[in-house]
Amino acid sequence: MNNLVLAYLGDAVYELHIRNYLITKGIAKVHELQQASLNYVSATSQRRILEELLTREYFSEDEITIINHGRNASSHQSKTTDIITYKKATGLECLIGYLYQNNQERCNEILNYITGEL
Repeated sequence: MNNLVLAYLGDAVYELHIRNYLITKGIAKVHELQQASLNYVSATSQRRILEELLTREYFSEDEITIINHGRNASSHQSKTTDIITYKKATGLECLIGYLYQNNQERCNEILNYITGEL
């Protein structure tokens, strides 16, 4: 499947997980949910999370390959962030989309690790 399509899917899966996580934490106001979600779902936050997980050597070699394919996929430039940040965020979303389709257990493991639920 096209890497940008995987990133599109991964973006939805990632955001749904984050929204559910924040709601289960007891945040009940939409404005507060939106503000809290920025710690996870913005391109800048996703880049930070990805770089932290790479530093911790959290991903397998195959997962890093998928991240790199997603990062290197041709895409439009973001109006809100620099291209490097945007591409790294896309790489993380690509991995989430790929794992959602092929290994939901690992997908959930990564998402739970990101939110500190492990």
